Amino acid sequence: MKKKKRSKLLAVLLVMATGTSLLSGCGRKIAEKEDAETITVYLWSTSLYDKYAPYIQEQLPDINVEFVVGNNDLDFYKFLDENGGLPDIITCCRFSLHDASPLNDSLMDLSTTNEAGAVYDTYLSSFMNEDGSVNWLPVCADAHGFVVNKDLFEKYEIPLPTDYESFVSACQAFDEVGIRGFTADYYYDYTCMETLQGLSASELSSVDGRKWRTTYSDPDNTKREGLDDTVWPEAFERMEQFIQDTGLNQDDLDMNYDDIIEMYQSGKLAMYFSSSAGVKMLQDQGINTTFLPFFQENGEKWLMTTPYFQVALNRDLTQDETRRKKAMKVLNTMLSEDAQNRIISDGQDLLSYSQDVDLKLTEYLKDVKPVIEENHMYIRIASNDFFSVSKDVVSKMISGEYDAEQAYQSFNSQLLAEESASENIVLDSQKSYSNRFHSSGGNAAYSVMANTLRGIYGTDVLIATGNSFTGNVLKAGYTEKMARDMIMPNSLSAYSCRISGAELTELVRNFVEGYQGGFIPFNRGSLPVVSGISVEVKETDDGYTLSKVTKDGKKVQDKDTFTVTCLAIPKHMEAYPTDENIAFEGEDTFVKDTWTGYISDGDAILAEPEDYVTLR
Repeated sequence: MKKKKRSKLLAVLLVMATGTSLLSGCGRKIAEKEDAETITVYLWSTSLYDKYAPYIQEQLPDINVEFVVGNNDLDFYKFLDENGGLPDIITCCRFSLHDASPLNDSLMDLSTTNEAGAVYDTYLSSFMNEDGSVNWLPVCADAHGFVVNKDLFEKYEIPLPTDYESFVSACQAFDEVGIRGFTADYYYDYTCMETLQGLSASELSSVDGRKWRTTYSDPDNTKREGLDDTVWPEAFERMEQFIQDTGLNQDDLDMNYDDIIEMYQSGKLAMYFSSSAGVKMLQDQGINTTFLPFFQENGEKWLMTTPYFQVALNRDLTQDETRRKKAMKVLNTMLSEDAQNRIISDGQDLLSYSQDVDLKLTEYLKDVKPVIEENHMYIRIASNDFFSVSKDVVSKMISGEYDAEQAYQSFNSQLLAEESASENIVLDSQKSYSNRFHSSGGNAAYSVMANTLRGIYGTDVLIATGNSFTGNVLKAGYTEKMARDMIMPNSLSAYSCRISGAELTELVRNFVEGYQGGFIPFNRGSLPVVSGISVEVKETDDGYTLSKVTKDGKKVQDKDTFTVTCLAIPKHMEAYPTDENIAFEGEDTFVKDTWTGYISDGDAILAEPEDYVTLR
């Protein structure tokens, strides 16, 4: 698509949209009432939009919950906080108290709540501030350890590992028969980081380990904190020994997940490090697979765990008791056993940090049941620094560039290094628009984004699923990173076609009412966003029904023709029930990348919002 065409159409859209107000007169009072009754929940991934969010809304019919797919990045929430846009409830997976500390004054202390009281003390301590307050609670765990091919062990009569020594012996025995005993996808930062910590989980969970972790995460600590000289030097020594014992080398740094799975499936690899979700997947393929923990030097066994996400509440809720109670009901439902069962992947066991959730293990985790019963589920240290520095340092250890001492010194130096200068502003938004859905008009922030993107794509009509954008448009200066985060993070894609008015009406109907394999709106906030047209929707006990589609105030005629761009994740558009008259053409780049290209020059202009929906 030519840039001149996009720019020209965008200019026309801006002129047409200027001065349009989403709210007026008595409609403003209705909107204010709707705002007061709405609790906003920011989800870290669109995967939670399929089963988890609809379940929560279903359990709370008297509370309108506005679900937004935000970003799996605490910097995103810091930006919202600094510019007055922090939501009621936040979730984040890539998390650490160290990175979350700037948000503490804006978050509720949950330490005295029943929800915090239900979390096992050994895990709650990982989220406790030095003053005893607790702002974040973990939900169920994603367990990481060693995925093991039992068929290969039986074939070559090699005993399954029961401790570190037998783990090393197994690797050596497989090497003698030309099979790789262990490797993993060290192409990724999280594999580097979790291996380093998992090998020393026992020590990092000791008194000295917890002492350092508390200091590192202390929100009142104004200086940058490095590694201690008690626990961490030995951690790098164990990592160095592990590299030698397993034969990790430069070639392993180029291994991605697909490479590892191919090796395992073809019988060339006996063990790899990953999530327990791989056990069922491989067993379904006919490979006798089990799951084993990290074996510690002191003889203990530990699982590396990653909370599927951590959750926190906005402190402003304490200023309105009615809203606070609603938010606590939402939180309680989010942490319930039934809700947590809708988070975990197919074939995974529900490993909850809460005492209120029963432990029911399937065959896939039977070999680590004692580890779980001992609460030896180590929660990783996952600050942004730890991700990036672990990738750099562990990679250099694997390649032979660093020994344990050099690795420790480099890691420590990088943690202590001052942060780089701030990024340049590429988008200067002069107005703020709320992402609260209003029955008369729709979502102002999403309308701004949809109208702007319609101009970028140069199309008559744009239709976007309700999870396409990440919240409020703020009156703020956006860096490229923050502007990029305005688009939903999980592979939002664009699909274009030229269709008749009748086909457009049917297309909108499918987005509003849902279709098999596609996204099905489950509350008013999850209804699609449209630009270039307006829609009238009826809310029923069974969902939503499209009543009318208009353009420029007139009903769309069957014989009219339109260029249309749809924004959705690939799996939903691939399931769209097309016929010979509709042929969607997918864009070569994700929406996030197209958007970044538009704003990167620094002269981007946001369109004004329009009233695009009436909900009756």
